Order: sequence, then C-alpha cells, then structure tokens
Amino acid sequence: MPTEPLVSVVLVNYKGAEDTITCLRSLGELDWPADQLELIVVDNDSGGDDVDRIRREVPGAVVIEAGENSGFAGGCNTGVRHARGEVVGFINNDARPDPQWVRAAVDVLQRDRSVASVASKVLDWEGTHIDYVDGSLTWFGMGYKREVERPDSGEWETPRDVLFGTGAAMFVRKDVYETVGGFDERFFMFYEDVDLGWRLNLLGWRVRYVPDSIAFHKHHASMNKFGSYRETFLLERNALFSMIKNYGDDALSRTLAPALMLAISRAAERGEIDPGALDLKRSPGGDDIGEMSVPKVTMAGVLAIADAATDVAGLWADRARLQEQRTRNDLELAPLFRQAIEPAFPLARYLKAHGELVESFGIADLFATRRRILVITGDPLAAKMAGPAMRAWAIAEHLSDEHDVRLVSTSGASISDPRFQVSAVGVPDQLKPHEAWADIIVFQGFAMAAAPWLVRSQKIIVCDIYDPMHLEQLEQTRGQEGGQRTRDVANTTTVLNQQLSRGDFFLCASEKQRHFWLGQMAAVGRLNPATYDADSSMSKLLAVVPFGLSSVAPRRTRPAIKGVVPGIAETDKVVLWAGGVYNWFDPLTLVRAIDQLRQRHPDVRMFFLGMRNPNPHVPEMRMAAATRELSDSLGLTGKHVFFNEEWVDFRDRENYLLDADVGVSTHFEHVETTFSFRTRMLDYLWAQLPIVATGGDTFGDLISAQGLGVTVPEQDVDALAAGLERTLYDEPFAAACRDAVDRVRNDYAWERALSPLLEFCRAPRRAPDLAGANGKDLEAVVQGRLIDTSYEPNLRGDLGLIREYLQQGGPRELGRRVAGRVRKNVRDGVARFR
Repeated sequence: MPTEPLVSVVLVNYKGAEDTITCLRSLGELDWPADQLELIVVDNDSGGDDVDRIRREVPGAVVIEAGENSGFAGGCNTGVRHARGEVVGFINNDARPDPQWVRAAVDVLQRDRSVASVASKVLDWEGTHIDYVDGSLTWFGMGYKREVERPDSGEWETPRDVLFGTGAAMFVRKDVYETVGGFDERFFMFYEDVDLGWRLNLLGWRVRYVPDSIAFHKHHASMNKFGSYRETFLLERNALFSMIKNYGDDALSRTLAPALMLAISRAAERGEIDPGALDLKRSPGGDDIGEMSVPKVTMAGVLAIADAATDVAGLWADRARLQEQRTRNDLELAPLFRQAIEPAFPLARYLKAHGELVESFGIADLFATRRRILVITGDPLAAKMAGPAMRAWAIAEHLSDEHDVRLVSTSGASISDPRFQVSAVGVPDQLKPHEAWADIIVFQGFAMAAAPWLVRSQKIIVCDIYDPMHLEQLEQTRGQEGGQRTRDVANTTTVLNQQLSRGDFFLCASEKQRHFWLGQMAAVGRLNPATYDADSSMSKLLAVVPFGLSSVAPRRTRPAIKGVVPGIAETDKVVLWAGGVYNWFDPLTLVRAIDQLRQRHPDVRMFFLGMRNPNPHVPEMRMAAATRELSDSLGLTGKHVFFNEEWVDFRDRENYLLDADVGVSTHFEHVETTFSFRTRMLDYLWAQLPIVATGGDTFGDLISAQGLGVTVPEQDVDALAAGLERTLYDEPFAAACRDAVDRVRNDYAWERALSPLLEFCRAPRRAPDLAGANGKDLEAVVQGRLIDTSYEPNLRGDLGLIREYLQQGGPRELGRRVAGRVRKNVRDGVARFR
C-alpha cells in the first residue's frame, strides 16, 4: 500500500487551452508518485477546440465539460465532485507548480489533522517577485494579497496560520471541503477563496501557509477577456456576500451599513462623480434633464449592491446555518485579518469617508486585539538556555506575531530578537515599569514571590505552572540537615499557592498535570461557584500547554559529535542525553547499561549534552557528580561515555541532535516523575530520534502508545541495555520508531502547543472569582486563600478550643472562629515569606 494519499489536482479552463496544457505538463514533473496523482480539468464551456486540444495533448488528464460557464467557484466544485483523491489541490490554469508543491503541502496535512487547507507560496512566473505569501482582509470584506509584486527576499519562509489561501494554488482535505460546502458558486470568481478560508477558520479549522509548497503564476489571465469594470462589480458584490455570511451578529450589525456607504463612496470616486451633484443647494440648473453620464466603473459599484440584494434570503439562510455551527468568535479570528483597518484605495474623498466611518461606528474596536504582554522568566536569556528560558522565549516569539511583547529575565539577558524586546532586571522593583506598561503578565517560577506587589496588580496575570517546583524540591533537598528541607518545601508550596490564588489563567504541561493542579487549586478555593458556573470544565481557568518544538525541521549546519568529539567516530552509534542531570533522574542505571552494551557493541557511545545548568541559581546536583564517578570507576569516561560540561547554544543544539541515533531519559519512579514533563523529549521528537525511556510518566505513556521507541522499568540495567540495543542496531525497528515520531511530533509544534495561550491573549479576561476586585481586594482574596504549610497545630489545645466554640454557638461559631484563625495564620505566614 502506498504511504502517499491520492491527490486530485483541479484546473478550470475557459478559452485558455495553451495555458492549461502548459500547467498540466508541469504537473508531470512533480515529486509525487504518478499513480497517486489525478489530474482533472473542468472546461467552462470554452467552445472552439479547447477540449479536444487538452485531451489530445495530455491524455492522462480527466477532462469534464461543464456545459456552461459557472466561473472559477462552480468549475472547482464540479472538479471536486469528480475527484477521487483524499486531498484536492487547486491551481490556476495560468500557473505552474514547483516539484515540491504537492509533497510539502501533503506533509503538513498528514501531520496535523487540525489543518484543513494549505496555502501555497505563489511567485510570479519568473519566480522573482511575490504573488501570495499571506492575505489580509479589510473590515468591509475585501481581501488582498500582502507584499504582492515585491521581490522575494526570503523573509516569508516561516509557516503560519492565515485566514485564507489563494485559489491560484492551494490544497484542502476533500472531506472537509464537501462538509463546509466548497466554494460558494454565487461568487463566480474573486473572493471565493477568501470566503472559504474565512468559513474554515470560524468553523474551527486551520488554514496553514506552507512556504515550501510553491507555485508560479502569470496572474489574471482570465480577466484579460473582460473589462476591468466587471472585475470591480464582482469584487464589490462578493465582499458583501462574504461579510453577510461570515461576520458574527455584533460585527455585522456594526459594519454592514458603513460598508455599504463606503462602497458607494468608492464607486463615485472611481468615476470622478461629484457626490453632491444632485444637492439642491448646489443646483447648477438644467434640472429638467433626466439623464446624466455615469462611467461603467461607477455603475459597477452601484449595481454590485443591487445584485447582492437580489438573494438576501438565500444569503441569510446560509448565514444562519454557518453562525449556528461556528466554534470561534470574531475576536479570535481578528489577528488573521492582519490589516483590517486598511482603506485599500488611495482616493482623497474616499479616504476621508473611510476614516470618519471607522471612527463613528467604532470599527477599530472589533479588531483591537493587539495587547502589551510582559513575559517574565527567572532563567538567563543567553546563547545557552535551559528549558524554562527556552519556553519563555517561545512564548514571547509566538505572541509577538499578534502583540507587543517584552521578555524580561531576573537572571540576565545577553541575546536579542527583532520581534520583541528582551531585557533583564537586577532587583524586583525594576519590574514595576514593565508591569505598568503591560496589559497581560505571563510568568513562571518565583517572580510573584520576589515581587509580592504583583499580587495587587490590576493587570491580567497568567501563571505558567508547567514545572511543579515543590515536587522537585522533595528530591532536590534530600540530604539537607535539620528542618531546612521541610522549610524549603513548605516555602515553595506557599509560593505556588500564592500563584494559584491570584492568577487569572494557568498553563500546565499535560492532562496528568492538569488533574494534579486542579486538586491543589481546589485546596486554595479556586474551584468555586464563580469559576465553575463560568466553565464547569475549568478549561478557561487551567489549560494544557505542553513544552513545544519548532515546526521547522532541524537542519544540520555542522558536525557536532561524530568525528568531532575525541573518541567518537563518524561511524559510531550515539546515545544522547539531551538535558541536565538532576537528582530525580537515574543516569547511573544508564551508565551501567552502556557498560553492558559495549561488551557486545564496541561502537556504542553515550553523550551527555550538558552537565552544568546555565542558571547560576540552580545548584550543582549530586547526581551529576555520582554519574561522573561511576563512569570513571568503570573505565568508560572518554571511551564510551562522554560529558559535555557546559550546555550548548540553543540555536546550535540541532547539530548535536542530528548527530545522535537514539535519545534517552531515565528516572526514578516517584511523585516528581509522575507529574513531570520531560522537555528533552521534545528535542528527540524534533530530531526524529527513537526514544528509550523509563516508563510511568506522561512521555512514557506516549512512547508506548505511539511506538516511538522503548520504555523500560525503573533501574533495570538489562532491560535498558536491551532497549538501547534494539533501537540502535535493529534498523527496521528503528525506522518504524522514526516514522512514528514523525507522525506525532507536529502535535507538539509550538504554534499548536501554545494555542490556548494565544487564544486567551486575543480575548483576555479576569478570572470570574477575581472580577471587579481592586488592588487591596486582590491581596485580601489571595491572603484569605493561602494555606500556611508551615503551621504546626497544638492538638490538645485545638481540641479544647473546638469544644469551647461548639458550646458557645454550635457549628456556626466554630466555623467563624476557624476562619478567623486561618486568616491570622495566613497574614503571619505572608509576612514571614516576604
């Protein structure tokens, strides 16, 4: 069975046989199996010998005679009805594809089921200038291509979600296309692609721009057969069609009237018609003449409105069905409009009218989604970054597509990015100007504990609790003397309880973590009638945002391990430990397994990517020292086990990953590992490495369920050695693991992983149980919820008081006294914490 799906490519021909034949022949040069490619030509009643020529010149194509000219939209729908493919590609007959046009698009559709359509990158015929790399939609329904006719400078090479692709070259899942109704045939041509993309997005699907899927376009060969005023008519009418169908109730009620006025303004300005020509005060005489000369371009705009009114009932029926099914609101889609307030036409009186209409009807408010977002991390932002900094960087990077972002580290910053501001603060109070600037604050770690005035902030606060720090402390503090360990764990728990009490939105790393955090949130009172009634699933309060990976595959720029590290040859098999060596991990069993495996396979090499965390506040782990000592004692160091002391540059780590054959992660089975999320695993997925890991945690379950590698029991040297041997030396098995990783890895692309945060920031909200609270009220609420984990009860005294309170007033008096005592303990605890 072929792994590639059947792809049907649909072309619409209308009196353009020469272009169509050229396009069909170029499709024969695709990097795609010919038996998995179906070519369909729909002839829109061209007349002449077009059909005979196409059949004669390209006998492998299926040619369908439509019988009438139903336009691009109708022709495409006819083609899809005859298509057998799982994926349908549309390409204009005056275009030609790059050899990777199909493969690059289908790869994305196979990896990510949330993507319904792929928008290709379209260049001019010579491949030097841009025809389509992104689309923008004005608030009055007119779509246009961004950067059109600009030189292709290479700055549009990053995949991204878009509102719509261009019908000149795009792909769609056939089942989804049929479910949503395909192209709207009322459009005939122009904006049918805008309308389809808008529909897909509001129904919850994604349209993905894929820059490696390239086509080359002559552009507008079809309209050369008609006058420009006909194009104007279609553009004006179809813009109204798409507005009426796709806007939500509030947006349509606010935009439809000004859009109609603006359309008439455009019509008058295009024809240089004085809009006050019939004003009685300005009458120049000759009022007995009942005719005036009006250019066709003006009438095109007027008649477009009249024509749109001929099928209001049908439009409204379609609108009602669509609005009932929509899953995303207008505010969520607003960033995909790009430049929604763009007036689009440089006509003097028209520009004045546009500005006044936008102001008077509050149009800009519908698209006011650009926020000022402060992202805070406690890790250094440098060439060498640990997981928390990398996560904060990715959050800033992806939020900056839609918002103004500042990324601030409390431990130093030595790198920058043109898309967002990067800085560092030395003392907590230096965060105050950043807090004052921001609308939304996203932080991880101890930021709120270090700057307790953040509790009183009126800004929307997002707490990234993907790292259960108190569980780490249970392991990290083993061996501490006296009560210090108890105090450290208690203080970290209090820090997290403070965040859980104040945050408006929370991010965790997995469903397993989510269950854990819901329990702790319940303990501090966040599962209450206000939050429950707003959303009984609590997903609007606590969302799963795992660690992610780049959607752009890693690319080797240099050798990093094989043939570079002394003692590791280019032909050796490399097992990679991609991350820190912390106390809750079990590298000792791994070293012993390597010692066993090298007896059978002398070419095995174990490489620890970084022994010393780049964050100076993270202490050196005793497990790191123990690993070196064991390796030394077994005579493995520098021969079969290698230690890279300093972490590698995060932009260079892909070279190390691509030099590895297997990724490994071993740990002890305890509560920390149960609820952890191993960020190094994402690097293994990114580099398409088979994985060998201890079972029992989130990733262990994923590896087993998806066939990504081998999971082994805790501290089982024999099983670990056997698992490494199988993934390293059983090539069919390793290939199957790599294929499985390839299927899974796009589920963790940052764009998808961060989608709950991206959606929240488009429409941020104060948590329901904190709504309306001012600074002092917020602090009181938090103090009232905090659990003082260092409180040591006096059991005998407490029992006596309980009896006394019950005698005085029964259960109500007992409850009142207990609440007062908790508040006092909390106040005392907070004072000690500060």
